[in-house]
Amino acid sequence: MLLLSKKQDWLSNIRGDLLAGTVVALALIPEAIAFSIIAGVDPKVGLYASFCIAVITAIIGGRPGMISAATGAMALLMVTLVKEHGLQYLLAASLLTGVIQLIAGYFKLGSLMSFVSRSVVTGFVNALAILIFMAQLPELTNVSWHVYAMTAGGLGIIYLFPYIPFIGKSVPSPLVCILVLTGIAIYLQLDIRNVGDMGELPDTLPLFLWPEVPLNLETLKIILPYSVPLAVVGLLESLMTATIVDDLTDTSSDKNRECKAQGIANMGASLLGGMAGCAMIGQSVINIKSGGRGRLSTLFAGILLLIMVVYLSEWISLIPMAALVAVMIMVSIGTFSWTSIRELKTHPLSASVVMIMTVIVVVWTHNLAYGVFVGVLLASLFFANKISHFMYIESEFDEENDTRTYHVIGQIFFNSADKFIAGFNFKEAVEIVVIDLHRAHFWDITSVTALDKAVLKFRREGAEVKLIGQNEATSTIIDRFGIHDKPEEIEKVMGGH
Repeated sequence: MLLLSKKQDWLSNIRGDLLAGTVVALALIPEAIAFSIIAGVDPKVGLYASFCIAVITAIIGGRPGMISAATGAMALLMVTLVKEHGLQYLLAASLLTGVIQLIAGYFKLGSLMSFVSRSVVTGFVNALAILIFMAQLPELTNVSWHVYAMTAGGLGIIYLFPYIPFIGKSVPSPLVCILVLTGIAIYLQLDIRNVGDMGELPDTLPLFLWPEVPLNLETLKIILPYSVPLAVVGLLESLMTATIVDDLTDTSSDKNRECKAQGIANMGASLLGGMAGCAMIGQSVINIKSGGRGRLSTLFAGILLLIMVVYLSEWISLIPMAALVAVMIMVSIGTFSWTSIRELKTHPLSASVVMIMTVIVVVWTHNLAYGVFVGVLLASLFFANKISHFMYIESEFDEENDTRTYHVIGQIFFNSADKFIAGFNFKEAVEIVVIDLHRAHFWDITSVTALDKAVLKFRREGAEVKLIGQNEATSTIIDRFGIHDKPEEIEKVMGGH
């Protein structure tokens, strides 16, 4: 069974994976260089990181076909560290980032993805699509008409090439776009920006480098405030991307294994002179749309990236940026959930608000963690509010026994506790009050406190109170935290000692 699974991951789609890996490798080069520039380091730091992270996650990652490398979200968090302390401290911070992520994997924090609602994922996807498009705008401003023509031509190739009989479906159109536009730019000797203009490509293979920083508490104080947010953002983006690739391929993945793989990959990258990275939604979508499905596509993309920048840099540097801009615009269009705009009319208002706020916060701050945090927080508040409305109390009076029975139905927790107390009539003169909890569930200390308050109020009015029908979980939390049947606790609360 394990052997079949390995074969499926590696060899079930060889041709598609190799072609898709080629497209991804070409698209990774300018991005890795750009992210290195954002972080304030040499281009080879991003390129070595992209090679190492892609190869390691291909082998041990939990999501086959997902592309991980140096990313803009991570690079933005490194700027101050590099500026104030230099490259060596960045390598040390990247190493610590990997350690934190590895620990997160062992603590199964990947399972926390179950708390992220569909609306948050949709907002995250739409925000990234917008950011990917916005990242292309500098390449389309203050440029000659040739760039616009090349970009438009590239988009035409990407969207129309698949309709060509026989070969249209067999070769990824983004790869055709890159090759054709590079050929045109070289033949016509167009004076437009190319990959070589982004920065100098490395001419040597990466070497093992232990960060040259003192191993003491002072170093930890410097790098920890950067490593923790790097680890959080890296895992968030990786796990969200894994969820999206799951949907695109209609398969499932091991999120905790992915956490561990991201940690080991970042540790490996830092020891080869690279910066910390994470999964890339844009490149992952390119890979899937180009036919990549297995681990081979990610492995080949990483290895080919290194081969191209070290041994074929003369040719790679000639690729026009317009070709890669066209590919990334295709990714942006393909990533955006266009159905989510139509669904604004049909989905509940709360779901739409969560999605829109996630988009706004991510685009405004360029920080994925903030957007996801706001989205999860809003979704949780809306859910708590919705559940509290399903709690109600019915009552009936038995004149013969002078007994009022209250039937509590629903979930009692912090948001429904006040409504629970409001459901009782404490001024009614009755001998016995029965609170029936057969169809209720108490979740937290706030709910138990509300029950205590209700019981003590009835007793103060002279009624005998009976609780019936508690389920095991409710009974446990009431016995542990409730005080209505503990005279010594009641005395403490009332002020007696």
